[in-house]
Amino acid sequence: MKYRELGKTGLMVSEIGLGGEWLERHGTEECRDVILRAEEAGVNILDCWMSEPNVRTNIGLAIKGRREKWYIQGHLGSTWQNGQYVRTRDLNQVKPAFEDLLTRLGTDYIDLGMIHYVDRKDDFDRVFNGPFLDYVNGLKDRGVIRHIGMSTHNPAVARLAVDSGIVEMILFSVNPAFDMVPASEDIEAYFSEKYDAKLRGIDPERASLYRIAEQSGVGITVMKGYAGGRLFDPARSPFGIALTPVQCLHYALTRPAVASVLVGAETVGQVDEAIAYETASDEEKDYASVLAGAPSHAYGNECTYCGHCKPCPMDIDIAMVNKLYDLASMQKEVPSSLREHYAALEKNASDCIGCGGCESRCPFGVKVTERMEKAKLLFGE
Repeated sequence: MKYRELGKTGLMVSEIGLGGEWLERHGTEECRDVILRAEEAGVNILDCWMSEPNVRTNIGLAIKGRREKWYIQGHLGSTWQNGQYVRTRDLNQVKPAFEDLLTRLGTDYIDLGMIHYVDRKDDFDRVFNGPFLDYVNGLKDRGVIRHIGMSTHNPAVARLAVDSGIVEMILFSVNPAFDMVPASEDIEAYFSEKYDAKLRGIDPERASLYRIAEQSGVGITVMKGYAGGRLFDPARSPFGIALTPVQCLHYALTRPAVASVLVGAETVGQVDEAIAYETASDEEKDYASVLAGAPSHAYGNECTYCGHCKPCPMDIDIAMVNKLYDLASMQKEVPSSLREHYAALEKNASDCIGCGGCESRCPFGVKVTERMEKAKLLFGE
């Protein structure tokens, strides 16, 4: 298992994480089997947004005696009322629900205290300018939560969180289908059966979010990496073709700022499908060729950092140069941290000989040699 730093939190989290949602369907032993298999494979981050009491208890029993092996994302604002899940900002409901989470998980702290499911700008304003945030800050001051996070599906709201200076990481929905869709306060828009035929490639607001998050040191953990399983079915996929779990994982893990994809698994087999990513070949990870050849909504003329351009005869990490160029070009001045990162590359744009081999391999028709020239100018080579 490979590990990545989650923004500036200092936490080194596994590339593949575990989302607990589907464990609600299962009993104590099945939950334990899934969690122990993930732990055995090196998974060390677990999200529990669910308010249903039994699943919280079952997760707590599964990690009992091994709490230190897990970074837990626990949510504030997810409550259980009259036998059903309710998202709320009412502290009279929020506080006992969070105490219940701690009790049932058998812990006195949560690594990542997640402000739960903020998809509307007015909700963001209410949370961040009122008693809810005071409560969250109080928990952090007492060490009950170690870092402040937020979950959202809306890139516009995610950007507000990144810019807030308060949120240290976000749980965000990332997959190649959702990434084409402009920001919306209605989550159902992302699950539409059909997308606008004019959509092509990553929505600029989402691309900007990922880059600014990385530049700001706000890490991203990923939910809905499989789009609820739609991407495995060509009849339900907006691309008209099927992707594999490994391809979906690779897509998410090549976005800037992404540290871990939290896979919803309800069986040991599904855990194994996800952790197979760690030993998958480049061919097995290749989502780019599949998307480029899809009958609808193919990406085009933009670098997705997929690495399909390799190998380079000069051994340039073309995807990394492109990523640093994209990050730097968004700023009025190139930040010193990006200059240092670029300078630390063994080979960079100045080593490009313009052979064009990378362009012949790029599924999306990116003008790589042109971008190398732009990178040289931007970084002052």
